[in-house]
Amino acid sequence: MSVRILALVGSLRAGSHNRQLAEAAAKHAPEGVEIELFAGLADVPFYNEDIDVEGSVPAAAARLREAAGQADGFLLFSPEYNGTIPAVLKNAIDWLSRPYGAGALSGKPAAVVGTAFGQFGGVWAQDEARKALGIAGGTVLEDAKLSIPGSVTRFAETHPADDAEVVTGLTQVLKQLTASTSTAAA
Repeated sequence: MSVRILALVGSLRAGSHNRQLAEAAAKHAPEGVEIELFAGLADVPFYNEDIDVEGSVPAAAARLREAAGQADGFLLFSPEYNGTIPAVLKNAIDWLSRPYGAGALSGKPAAVVGTAFGQFGGVWAQDEARKALGIAGGTVLEDAKLSIPGSVTRFAETHPADDAEVVTGLTQVLKQLTASTSTAAA
């Protein structure tokens, strides 16, 4: 049986180091773990309860919910924008938190990792993402962390998939997430 992890990347930039980090996670996922990098967060409208009506949910939001519903767990990749979580990632969490108490995140394990240019690797944003995920109903793995500082210089000539230290950190987070999906399913 395969474990399905939905990866949500908080940076929309084509050359995003967080997108590259997600690609590295997919490339180095343990056997039996499938990581789906969700494409389309840029198309999901800002959450508005007026448009979250059964039968007429915007198509991009419906695709996000469908992908999340099929996932066994979540791995979020968050850069840090002005000391906090990117709006696109927070918006995805908002959509996945509804309907209240029965959203696609409810009871499923989730971890947050990321990289940023600063000296702390985006820890503030990642902590905010964990907070939002927990409030939204996800089972946040507080100990499954990976914050990589200095992304602009560290990944200037090396893809995260080719950085042994990064691969080791990602592998550890994926093992924790995978073990938690087995516990959640039991």
